[in-house]
Amino acid sequence: MTSRQAMLRPWNRVVVKIGSAQVTEPGLGLAHQRITAWCAQIEALTQAGIEVLLVSSGAVAEGCHRLGLAKRPSILAELQAAAAVGQMGLIQAYEAAFAEHDRHTALVLLTGEDLSDRQRYLNARGAIHALWKLGVVPVINENDTVATDEIRFGDNDTLAALVANLVHADALIILTDQGGLHTGDPRQQSDAKLVDYAEANDPTLDAYVATGVGGFGRGGMLTKLRAARLAARVGAHTFIASGSQPDVLPKLMAGVELGTMLTASEAPLDARKRWIADQLQAAGDLILDDGAALAVAKRGVSLLPVGVTGVQGEFDRGDLVRLLDGNGRLLGQGLVNYTSADARRLLGAASSAIEAKLGYRNEDELVHCDNLVLL
Repeated sequence: MTSRQAMLRPWNRVVVKIGSAQVTEPGLGLAHQRITAWCAQIEALTQAGIEVLLVSSGAVAEGCHRLGLAKRPSILAELQAAAAVGQMGLIQAYEAAFAEHDRHTALVLLTGEDLSDRQRYLNARGAIHALWKLGVVPVINENDTVATDEIRFGDNDTLAALVANLVHADALIILTDQGGLHTGDPRQQSDAKLVDYAEANDPTLDAYVATGVGGFGRGGMLTKLRAARLAARVGAHTFIASGSQPDVLPKLMAGVELGTMLTASEAPLDARKRWIADQLQAAGDLILDDGAALAVAKRGVSLLPVGVTGVQGEFDRGDLVRLLDGNGRLLGQGLVNYTSADARRLLGAASSAIEAKLGYRNEDELVHCDNLVLL
């Protein structure tokens, strides 16, 4: 048995992400035949008892095709308009393809704010579970019509990984125009070899990924590796494979060794810490001295005021902050117990001195270990 086969297990819940290069044909809009084939494969997984959630790119590319635009717009309003037009065609294509199997689908549009607000996060999860109970396949995309740089996921690979964490998926499958992750860019390096199996957090993988993307996509192999590492937080394995491979989804679920499998090597985070880890925007930063940085990074202990040397940004109690060492390296992030103004007054202070300095005392810690996630 190979290492890859040893990591396989029964799959109950799977997130499938399909990239723009697969969903669309250059200059022709949506690739309807491929969409039909993927929907048939998803139906086969659903019939086998697997809950499948689909994250699909292609809205902007389809919108550009419908509007006669030769390239992806660079002006935000035009990009949002193209996404709004293309979203209509994209969901029509999936609805028609699933209708052949008497299966309904639902469009779920998300922004970063939806997953950073705890109540909206829980609402999104509840809606997805309700759709599954009704036998509906959810199709998720970023809400490009209202998203801005401040609340944007950045790419659908990241969105798919965060959705995998949201629903606590067993696996994330990323279908792309490449056969998987290689030791170099196979389009430019003839000796680039396929990475069949590796741990998602293996640092040697960083040297393999390239940042090049297509004309309508926002991702690349770099974002797929990042997505695999995000998904690993809930114990989800990630598969990166060619969407052109016949019956790629059933084959992967059956253990056929296609593409690249990036495994989760760490114990899954609990639900609350998973939500904290998935936040993409922090309100501010806390700079730690060497002793505090070592204690937090190695033991995951609570952060006390005595170990903090600097405060950056403006934040309120309960906001998300990043924890950085003296060299600016990210150690983790968590929910802070004091405002930025009060945190500055507490720099280097013992916990016993908090009330004397502030006139009140909420907690002994700036960030409690229960609300802290190492990254």
